[in-house]
Parts: sequence; structure tokens; C-alpha cells
Amino acid sequence: MTDDEQAKRCAKMLSAIAEPHRIRIIECLRAKSMNVTQLAQELEMEIVNVSHHLSVMRDAGLVEFDKEGRFVNYSLHPKVFHNDSNKTTFVELGWCRVEIPHN
Repeated sequence: MTDDEQAKRCAKMLSAIAEPHRIRIIECLRAKSMNVTQLAQELEMEIVNVSHHLSVMRDAGLVEFDKEGRFVNYSLHPKVFHNDSNKTTFVELGWCRVEIPHN
């Protein structure tokens, strides 16, 4: 049986994923790391909105970041997202694994 802490972590990750803009951010980050400006341009969104979504995703442990000069590059957290092939990405939630097909 899943303990309370593991259930809370899983629920937090699922909540962070369950938003259309965040799903699109995940799709962008599958291929390569990107900074907020690059993501905003790719998604045709305001930088402040992308930054907010990345903050939620970072807090949930879905993305990690690396500072490069004045830019912060974001990538999918490798302990959560696993690319099995060019066609599939798996999300590891601790007690289950979810497959996300590539478009």
C-alpha cells in the first residue's frame, strides 16, 4: 500500500501535469532543454505565464534547471521522465508508470 507521503508526492505531480500549457511545456522539453524565453516563443505565450508554469512544475519535481550566465535552462527531470524511444516518454510517479506517446 502507498504511504501518505508517497501519495501526496504523486498527487502533486499529477496536479502539476494536469494543465494544458504544462503538457505543452513537457512536449517542448522532451527534445531539449530550453530557457523561459525560448519556451515562450515556441508556445506563443507571455514569458510571465511560462515562468509561472515552470515554477509549479519545478515545485512538483517535474523539471530541473541549470543556470547558464543570465539564462536558466529547464529540462525534464530524468528521475520522473524517461524517453524509451522517439515515440514514447514514460512518467514515473513512484507507484505507477504512465506512457505519453509522442506526436
